[in-house]
Amino acid sequence: MKKVLFIDRDGTLVIEPATDYQIDSLEKLEFYPGVFQNLAKIAKELDYELVMVTNQDGLGTESFPEETFWPVQNKIVRAFENEGVIFADIYIDKSFPHENLPTRKPGTAMLNKYLYGEYDLKNSFVIGDRPTDVELAKNLGAKSVLISGNDCPDADLTAADWSEIYSYLKQIPRRAHVSRKTSETNIDITLNIDGSGKSSISTGLGFFDHMLEQIAKHGNMDLTVDVKGDLHIDEHHTVEDVGIALGAAFQDALGSKKGIERYGFCLPMDDCLAQVAVDFGGRPWLVWQVGFRREKIGEVPTEMFMHFFKSFSDNAKCNLNIKAEGENEHHKIEGIFKAFAKALKHAVRHTDNFIIPSTKGSL
Repeated sequence: MKKVLFIDRDGTLVIEPATDYQIDSLEKLEFYPGVFQNLAKIAKELDYELVMVTNQDGLGTESFPEETFWPVQNKIVRAFENEGVIFADIYIDKSFPHENLPTRKPGTAMLNKYLYGEYDLKNSFVIGDRPTDVELAKNLGAKSVLISGNDCPDADLTAADWSEIYSYLKQIPRRAHVSRKTSETNIDITLNIDGSGKSSISTGLGFFDHMLEQIAKHGNMDLTVDVKGDLHIDEHHTVEDVGIALGAAFQDALGSKKGIERYGFCLPMDDCLAQVAVDFGGRPWLVWQVGFRREKIGEVPTEMFMHFFKSFSDNAKCNLNIKAEGENEHHKIEGIFKAFAKALKHAVRHTDNFIIPSTKGSL
């Protein structure tokens, strides 16, 4: 799902004239200090769609004719485009404050596309200079950044300048939360790809919990998994559905996959050699070359491990190639999970090349 930065224009991208607060001529146009270099870094390095949302009081009236507005607006847009900052959409409300129309910020009527489309609003931001921008964020279900000397306790961040906004957005970890409830299982997963290896796992299957802990520990990710499954029937639904939900969490957390390694790859464990290769290329596929001589390890049927990785692959939209050889069955599957964690850690790692790692331009 796409994340969005809804950015106010006057007072945020450009400085409002203190005389009349109207930028109705090129002579009045002055850009906010630091906005070009920092917004350009945001556009290049981070995974947000940029949208300009602004109120222009009475635009198109005798007091503010459109022919004085558009040369300034077009100049602003071209200036940002020259710095690599492209606005996916631009929304301009022309009403007066007293008209209180739903299209006017903090109303959301102009932004229905984002309310009902496939957008991750809870991890999106409204960036502005007034409390109405903070209120717009609240109405959208997004977060807010206020670039202003005026403190607003409801804002998620009150920033002194654009460099502080860039630093704040840059350090936000890649997170996802997936809840999946069926007649067979009730699963709640929280994933922080940029975590430190912490985990809290409760599936009702002790050995499976231990394996999922390997993903967090050796992948250096934070992971909580809480499952209430129909274990009175058997283990199948619990193991398979955790794979589905965990794969979906990775798909959500990685977003467009901009700037990641994409590929990851092997691990010896005593008598065993486990090899796991992953490609977050958008095409699910599982190669599974693992044989077991035991029916169960702990409470988990060995046949279910293939189902877990197949479910993960399908929902994370990744290619997994898994091989293991050795004598000890416990070592074999634990080696696979550790190698899987290391492959994930490598594949999701940020690079210094802030592009989508594909000649197609999308994954």
